[in-house]
Amino acid sequence: MVLDPESGAGSTAGGAGLDLLAVVGPTAAGKSALAIELASRLGGEIVNADSMQLYRGMDIGTAKVPPVERHGVPHHLLDIWDVDEPADVARFADLSRCAIAGIRARGNLPLLVGGSGLYLSAVLDGFQFPGTDPMVRARLETELAAHGPRALHDRLAAVAPEAAASILASNGRRLVRALEVVELTGGVQAVLPRPQARDGLVVLGIDTSEPAELDARIEQRVIAMFDGGLPGEVRALVDAGLRRGRTASRALGYRQVLQWWDGLLADESECRALTVRATRRFARRQRSWFRRDPRVRWLRFTDLAGSDAAAVPALLKAALAELAAGHKPVAAAITGE
Repeated sequence: MVLDPESGAGSTAGGAGLDLLAVVGPTAAGKSALAIELASRLGGEIVNADSMQLYRGMDIGTAKVPPVERHGVPHHLLDIWDVDEPADVARFADLSRCAIAGIRARGNLPLLVGGSGLYLSAVLDGFQFPGTDPMVRARLETELAAHGPRALHDRLAAVAPEAAASILASNGRRLVRALEVVELTGGVQAVLPRPQARDGLVVLGIDTSEPAELDARIEQRVIAMFDGGLPGEVRALVDAGLRRGRTASRALGYRQVLQWWDGLLADESECRALTVRATRRFARRQRSWFRRDPRVRWLRFTDLAGSDAAAVPALLKAALAELAAGHKPVAAAITGE
């Protein structure tokens, strides 16, 4: 494996104490495995920032690390919502800040780990979210079902063109939310706050050197998920209300299995292939999101073996070296001094 560190424009705090480490990047790049190793070395605790790992019972399809593989590292904000609950980024941000404060109070290092860009921005940059109105949301959901996302996109473009330009015309969920915000506040903040470097914060980005390498890892992961029982997990979650969940039912893998069972896909083979394609598209969107953040210090690796077991040791060494450049406690963790 060949590792290619690529530092971003953000500062490593110039020797100040490290008080928050974020590990970000596209799905299947190895964030979780690396974060566990970093937490073990640095006395850390992990705060989940994967929006779908917040849901109870969504384990196989979200690649949630089983407790036995966490090596004693405390994990926070896993399994906190039922599958019929809608996403709530503002609530997540509040819970994350409380978890981070508790970790610091215990004298440990919080690691914010995940690939959900909006959720990470809500914590790192203090992005504020307007409230919600269940009646307005329900009416817009009904209109979406009756007329389709294109009609909602046209309406949004008429009242908030910048917001409409930033949302795909096929993304009904985001269009409903944007129109809800327009009704409640009179406008939409279409642009997220500009990422700000600050002392004590380091953001590490994990990715493969070539997109084809991550594509291969994604395919391997999807195969492992289906072979490991994803359809059975979905069946159990249907009994728990998955189909009622506006967010959870649209998660990668889960959505495709439901489509297969609803007769929209021919068989499991087509279901697997569609899941692979959808996940690869999602990974490209994640790359685009994190590429805009100048704080991210990228660790890109050439993955010849296609497994975390081969990738993580070199990533760990490079990540610790990157951190040690500006933080004496990290340097001590590497040398044992």
